[in-house]
Amino acid sequence: MKTLSIFLLSAVCSFAATAVPLGSAANFAVLAGSAVTNTGSSVIVGSVGVSPGTSVTGFPPGTVTSGSIHSADATAGTAQTDLTTAYNNAAGQPVTQVLTGQDLGTVGPLGPGVYFFASSAQLTGTLTLNGGGNPNAVFIFQIGSTLTTATSAVVTAINGAQAANIFWQMGSSATLGASTTFLGNILALTSITTNAGAVAGGRLLARNGAVTMISLTLTYPPSIAPGTPGGPPATPTTPAPSTLILVMIGLGCATLYQTRERWLSSHWR
Repeated sequence: MKTLSIFLLSAVCSFAATAVPLGSAANFAVLAGSAVTNTGSSVIVGSVGVSPGTSVTGFPPGTVTSGSIHSADATAGTAQTDLTTAYNNAAGQPVTQVLTGQDLGTVGPLGPGVYFFASSAQLTGTLTLNGGGNPNAVFIFQIGSTLTTATSAVVTAINGAQAANIFWQMGSSATLGASTTFLGNILALTSITTNAGAVAGGRLLARNGAVTMISLTLTYPPSIAPGTPGGPPATPTTPAPSTLILVMIGLGCATLYQTRERWLSSHWR
């Protein structure tokens, strides 16, 4: 019975998505590897940076508030290093569900977890992320190549899900269609492009390529208003039963590895 309990708890822990550690990259709304390019009246709430590239263009007419512009300085360089760590963390978390070949607009509300696409991912229509009453619920999308959203596509969050805890990791690039409403942190290996009129709560973080924006409104998570989609609760809330269950699981996970190591040592070594 003890052996069964150890491995059942191990299975539960392995499927619990954990927040991706962004490190100093969390201070940026936009971070690129080669260049940041803006066209039109984009409004960026949070810092904008590029490293090792140096080019940041289009500000003005674009504006940056609650942050500053960093071009190939030490701050941007450190953020890129931290972004690589975050990218690898997101890519390596155990998968909860495979969604390869499905449009994200057709999968229905998704709860916390790690969702995998072997190649490209497409969003047409609306994707709802349901936190289940847990403000710390984590959503990770592992995408083999590209993420593309259609015109007027929507990512929305309910029941405590927050943009700060939504992560989109992709092996190539992301493109947000015109007038898309988007939530979460995009961690792209190559580039990120947003088309005219997109509105996003989160971060655009590209490791190697450019971030290109056209009349984008982007608010990084610390500045998202409480009570709005993707923002923190408007008022403090009592932890939901699901939150308490997760806490109990977390406590079990904290002791699992020591217990399992002792068991393995006594039976296999």
